[in-house]
Amino acid sequence: MSNDVFVITEHMDGKFSDVSFEMMGKARELASALGGQAVAVVVGGGVDAYVFASDATIHVDDAALSNFNPEAYGKVIEALVKEKSPKVVLIGWTITGMDIAAWLSARTGAPCAAYAKDVCVEDGALVVSSQVYGGKLTAEVVLEGDMAIVACLAGSFPAEAGQGSTVATVTATPVDLGSLKVKFVEAIKPAGGDVDITAQTKLVSVGRGIGGKENIELAEELAEKLGAALSCSRPVVDAGWLPRTRQVGKSGLKVKPKMYLMLGISGAPEHLEGMKSAELIIAVNTDKKAPIFNVAHYGATADLFEVAEEMLELL
Repeated sequence: MSNDVFVITEHMDGKFSDVSFEMMGKARELASALGGQAVAVVVGGGVDAYVFASDATIHVDDAALSNFNPEAYGKVIEALVKEKSPKVVLIGWTITGMDIAAWLSARTGAPCAAYAKDVCVEDGALVVSSQVYGGKLTAEVVLEGDMAIVACLAGSFPAEAGQGSTVATVTATPVDLGSLKVKFVEAIKPAGGDVDITAQTKLVSVGRGIGGKENIELAEELAEKLGAALSCSRPVVDAGWLPRTRQVGKSGLKVKPKMYLMLGISGAPEHLEGMKSAELIIAVNTDKKAPIFNVAHYGATADLFEVAEEMLELL
């Protein structure tokens, strides 16, 4: 066994996700406390694998891994951690990371803490803080055993600490993928919308609290008066009130406007991952215990319709 910390990185279209760099910075901190190395694990080709501030990089480059396949990636990463025996494996709690974290935990018997927003070493033990019940509570758990898997929420750590370069490499033993039950067919990307919310400096975002499609017009009017674009949380898209191109969050788009005004959004982890880097966050929600108030710079425990109408009068 080693005291190394592995980071299972993610990439698409030749670009690494922000959470990969975020976890790399945290891995360096954990490796220092444990007396091991911070190692970047890159599965698949078409990327510059040596862009992380790691002590070493393991690049498993195989044509069969050019597109994400949970079964193939699971087999490769399982074989890798069994061979190298790291102390900690960090995986992003993302659409793809959910598959890998669960697979790895089941196949190795190692404990897995999901929805992690922080992880540290205390008296030699690995302590993880995870969001539960939609972010309304934080559970602090101690992961025991020879290896632990931590699935991290995007946006939990600064990405800058994980950016850099390394020339140190570790040779990965080739894995015989054999016959796979899961086959990659194609990647279907969201169609372009009338507004690119990722490029907006101001956003007015609505959540389930808006009540119905008939109330969207009020939010649109407020957004227009503020010189902002309209965005939303996932429940609004699921209900068919706004298109998916307007969705902010883990399964939507990540935004970083100068102002983010939220009407009727509780602040579930899925949504926070997409907007918590906004320069100014303003929340309006009737639930004073809504987790969004933990990240908002300004907040009002009030009826969103009353607030919106008052703002329109002032504007």
